[in-house]
Amino acid sequence: MSAARLHLLLAALMGAAGVALLAAGSHLAGTQATTAGQMLLFHAGAVIAATAARKAALLQQTTARAGVSILIAGVVIFASDMVLRAFFEAKLFAMAAPLGGSLAILGWLVLAVSAALAPRA
Repeated sequence: MSAARLHLLLAALMGAAGVALLAAGSHLAGTQATTAGQMLLFHAGAVIAATAARKAALLQQTTARAGVSILIAGVVIFASDMVLRAFFEAKLFAMAAPLGGSLAILGWLVLAVSAALAPRA
């Protein structure tokens, strides 16, 4: 499977999980589930947009692939920790949420570098 197809598949799964967690947060699990849902849903659209921009050669290819991958990893780690806290009163691992958030920020910064390095059209 190509990186673009994998990123789009993961974005779709992030979006579906985000909607489900927003519903669970409002009816069952509270603010941590809602926060996880928001992170997943907001970033699903960003992953789709960044993947489309990369395929349209608006971003530097290698750097953009790395940025999207880092963004996905960060959001999934953050949201997973929030879900475990909301439903099971457990943690993914110590400092998982701050690590996930930091990785998400890093992913955005790598995408910014990718835009700066993109070939001129």
